[in-house]
Amino acid sequence: MASTILGISAYYHDSAAALLRDGEIVAAAQEERFTRRKHDARFPEQAIAACLKEAEIRLTDLESIVFYDKPLVKFERLLETYLAAAPRGYRSFAAAMPVWLKEKLFLKGRLKKELSRLGECGVSALPPLYFTEHHQAHAASAFYPSPFSRAAVLCMDGVGEWATTSVWLGDGNTLIPQWQIDFPHSIGLLYSAFTYYTGFKVNSGEYKLMGLAPYGEPAYVDLILKHLLDLKEDGTFRLNMDYFDYTTGLTMTSSKFHALFGGPPRGPEAKLTQREMNLARSIQAVTEEVVLRLVRTIHRELGVDHLCLAGGVALNCVANGRILRESPMREIWIQPAAGDAGGALGAALALWHQYHGRSRTATGADRMAGSYLGPRFSNSEIQSDLDSVGAVYESLEDEPLMEAVAEILAREQVVGWFQGRMEFGPRALGARSILGDPRSEKMQSVMNLKIKCRESFRPFAPSVLYESAAEFFDFDRPSPYMMLTASVREKHRLPVPSEQQHLFGIDKLHVKRSSIPAVTHIDDSARIQTVHEETNPRFYKLIQTFQQRTGCPVLVNTSFNVRGEPIVCTPEDAYRCFMRTEMDYLVLENFLLTKTKQPPWKKDDARKETFELD
Repeated sequence: MASTILGISAYYHDSAAALLRDGEIVAAAQEERFTRRKHDARFPEQAIAACLKEAEIRLTDLESIVFYDKPLVKFERLLETYLAAAPRGYRSFAAAMPVWLKEKLFLKGRLKKELSRLGECGVSALPPLYFTEHHQAHAASAFYPSPFSRAAVLCMDGVGEWATTSVWLGDGNTLIPQWQIDFPHSIGLLYSAFTYYTGFKVNSGEYKLMGLAPYGEPAYVDLILKHLLDLKEDGTFRLNMDYFDYTTGLTMTSSKFHALFGGPPRGPEAKLTQREMNLARSIQAVTEEVVLRLVRTIHRELGVDHLCLAGGVALNCVANGRILRESPMREIWIQPAAGDAGGALGAALALWHQYHGRSRTATGADRMAGSYLGPRFSNSEIQSDLDSVGAVYESLEDEPLMEAVAEILAREQVVGWFQGRMEFGPRALGARSILGDPRSEKMQSVMNLKIKCRESFRPFAPSVLYESAAEFFDFDRPSPYMMLTASVREKHRLPVPSEQQHLFGIDKLHVKRSSIPAVTHIDDSARIQTVHEETNPRFYKLIQTFQQRTGCPVLVNTSFNVRGEPIVCTPEDAYRCFMRTEMDYLVLENFLLTKTKQPPWKKDDARKETFELD
């Protein structure tokens, strides 16, 4: 009988489940996609159910279950931190302890209770339950699915139990810890502190800070390195905790931090000023420098040319692009679900390879299957959903569908694109995407303001046929998970008119910079997804058809959701999002829907109509 392992991450943020069968990844999904609550931290009941459904097994058929964290070690860290600072931090201690004493401290019993309820069985009938360390799960998620037989592994996030930065050597089926930097010294938390200070939401708005950075100047780099961060030549670091409040307080930054940077934090939704842009650029530059120094040190110490990355900092695609271009590493591979959701997968892989000692053969291709690991829906299921709401649709075979959608996109219309298995991780990769024509000068603002309902400064990513990527970008390798940035090639860039050359900040937004302006950020960069025929043949075929019609092998690709909403999971989610935005067309597998032909939209569920802003 096949050996099946269920990995779980939960109770902090981005709960998820992942399932292995004989070491191969069968399914993985985040709970937020089912509950429609972004970054949902609750027990991933629906994500587990989806994984079991894909594997066609029951919970009691599993060989083992594994959790991505060791809560007792984390509790030890909290107690030590509060005791070291006492009596300062009592308010934070008083707020945290009831949750720990009620829920997290006795997590093993709580997990068993939830699992027995889900499996409709007694606790004694459950498979054995294991626990990995947080950074062990991150490292396993980075190395074991990677194409490399031997590689360095760098994990950087806010904090696990104690580790905030950890280095590992992956070799065959072994994963050997090398060294780590411990809490409270954390590049992830330093970046989050600036996320908070510039008015964005911690654990959600960090990617906004990265997108805002090119609008600013690195005016505060010296101040950060002089007062906040003691950065060594080898990349190791310590933070000056006088400027932070996250160890014992209820906010990220202290009054001393605010005095250093000239005022209190920006209020959420307040107007962005040049100061926030300069702060974003400065902390981005510092983060890139830390990461580059660490990677050079790892290369020198371990003597390997391949690097794997995981942890929340690995979602910083600008830093990743610099590693690729400027570090001595020959190849890098980044876990597409690099944050806590990926810990569910890493925990399962760690149990399979490290605990059970099962072998691993690197084939040169990664094992993530394009990260298309979530649920899928048949045409009959979709038709039933559409009929239930009185939707008007046209059913087309693949070839005429591709022709129709390519023609629609070429007319600068916006298309919701829903097909195949849902992506695992924060990026939409052509299964739950909103698509547009990258040649359009208006597409970036139309998508941001009318479709996504989000800030105007935020850039969009290009999805490009793998074989054509080097034609448009300074880039010559696969990037299937949208985890790397590169520059648009010089020959596709346009000269900036003299009257626009001296623009500052957000005024740079509307300068046409290339032949594909909708996906060219103001620094001429783009966060690239290379699309491969073997992992997503239908999306590949659509871009290919668009290329045949227009000569352009690139599409704008953004996630199928509005601001504050998780990426859509079901046809029902997709239709709802389509109807409450100014999207022009919707494709659900083989069904094509035109907005102007739909019946008036009834707001049937207020909770599903509104989402907390990120």
